[in-house]
Amino acid sequence: MSTGENLTTTTMKVALLYNEKPEVAGAALGRYASDQYAEWDNPETIAAVAEALRRGQHEVVMIDCHPARIVEIIQTLQQTKPDICFNIAEGAGALSREAQMPALCDLLGIKYTASDVMTLAITLDKARTKEILHYNHVPTPDFEVVETLSQLPGALSKTWILETLDAGKPVIIKPLHEGSSKGIFERSVVSSVAEAEAQVHEVLTVYRQPALIEVFLSGREFTVAMLGNGEDAEVLPIVELSFDHLPAGSKKIYSYEAKWLWDEPENPVEVFKCPAPLEPPLKENIERICKAAYRVLRCRDWSRIDVRLDAEGKPFVIEVNPLPGILPNPDEHSCFPMAARMAGMDYNQLINRVLDEALKRHGLA
Repeated sequence: MSTGENLTTTTMKVALLYNEKPEVAGAALGRYASDQYAEWDNPETIAAVAEALRRGQHEVVMIDCHPARIVEIIQTLQQTKPDICFNIAEGAGALSREAQMPALCDLLGIKYTASDVMTLAITLDKARTKEILHYNHVPTPDFEVVETLSQLPGALSKTWILETLDAGKPVIIKPLHEGSSKGIFERSVVSSVAEAEAQVHEVLTVYRQPALIEVFLSGREFTVAMLGNGEDAEVLPIVELSFDHLPAGSKKIYSYEAKWLWDEPENPVEVFKCPAPLEPPLKENIERICKAAYRVLRCRDWSRIDVRLDAEGKPFVIEVNPLPGILPNPDEHSCFPMAARMAGMDYNQLINRVLDEALKRHGLA
């Protein structure tokens, strides 16, 4: 099958499930509110996905999945009776938020694209994800989780954490249940116990969730777009995140600042290389561990997997994103569409390919 080939030959009624990012003034909401809706999609992305589905000759039902509209959402799904839902809804509030709409679809007996409830719930918990990867011998950095303030400072007395910091090697501290670089700032990479305690305190109090303390890998970073299912799942051209052009003093991570503040369409920062310049053995190794992660976490239709190298050049999976970002404007450097373009797919073809993979999986193609 060619990369851009459509599997469907008939028109489907497709309900597009999404969360539209509200128009908010970040400064008016305080220091930490600027990333509150980072995972939700902007109107341009939602419109682009809908238009792509229409160009695929499908009837589109638009459903904004705001929690306040739950009764309306259920009524719309029951009344319109879609053949399938194209799910890009990130959910809100609960730690299982990405699984909310798929769970509702399961309850109503409606098919949907992308991963199921279990995978979406697990991958939003970075520790559970890493435990599954580790058990299945997929390399991922060592980690600890701090759940409450009462664990400080004792939680940082873990032997490997102290040994790492005492050896002059940093650790990185992240919220356990976030995506889209939420809660990952330049200050998240710490080099002392005092800095680590301050950052753990910030995650626990601001994001009101456990803090993940992870070995910081000092090597190159990549993101890998996966498309398809089972043995037919394919790796699209790998994207490298190059930090050479970030501001002086940057910690060389794809932080919230790098993703949403420094890299703007009007003033782009050259961060991405696609395809990544890789020697064949390293490329094959990255593809191998990403396919393994995709398989053991039971991802479906598409996902984006983040990989980073250690000082010796060994790749580790650092995050799995079963609802990848898909900004349509090439100037906004959204990695999955970037990889798709390099594979010969335009935006419309990518969206319809994902739908086709889901329809094939459901036996509707």
